[in-house]
Amino acid sequence: MSEKNKFKLDKSKLAISITIFIICFIIVYVMCIQFKTVDKIDVAEIETMRENDLREALANWKEQYQETDKELKTNEERINEYQNRIESDEEAGELLQDELENAKMLLGLTNVHGTGIIITFTDNNDKYILSEDLLKLINELNSAGAEAISINNERIVSMTDIVDVGEFIVINNKRITSPYTIKAIGDLTYLQSALSIKNGFLDEYQTNGYTISMKTDNDVVIDKYEGKMTLDYVK
Repeated sequence: MSEKNKFKLDKSKLAISITIFIICFIIVYVMCIQFKTVDKIDVAEIETMRENDLREALANWKEQYQETDKELKTNEERINEYQNRIESDEEAGELLQDELENAKMLLGLTNVHGTGIIITFTDNNDKYILSEDLLKLINELNSAGAEAISINNERIVSMTDIVDVGEFIVINNKRITSPYTIKAIGDLTYLQSALSIKNGFLDEYQTNGYTISMKTDNDVVIDKYEGKMTLDYVK
């Protein structure tokens, strides 16, 4: 093999290795964000729950754990597959192209659609929705396995800030107002049960006088994230 061809081959393998590293980093990063955004269990609330409610909540958490464990094992298998295929430029190229597209979807950089739920959350005369209410809802959806979320067509990603600014809520540096339409794509059983469980999110807010409703949809459409993704503090 000539030095020139050897250089090209080494350069190609280096590019593939770097790309694999980036994809693996994205997979781990997204999983960490999902774990990070899950609310801690409210011990006081558990103590007041009835036996049937506890059983239902336990079943939901067990299902979520099994799904997370399954996803972790799947990602480990994918990483092993990268390592096994790195010697074949053609196979690795096809695999990496597919995984790059999947990574973009995980990061919210592509438009997506699928089965899910649509929640309408509206201010009324004496109940005003704050950023903390929307953050709580996002955490509930993430813990139920939501694969994509948007609020008033603003895609929620790891870089998204949701803050109160005067009379407005700002998401992705854009002002949004009531009514708030929250879309989530994922397993309908998990999403519905997580929000509809007794003393769950819907029950709590409806009991406290908020105007909130939920419906299912077989083709929820969520637009991609339009902002810039930067890491300001990682060195």
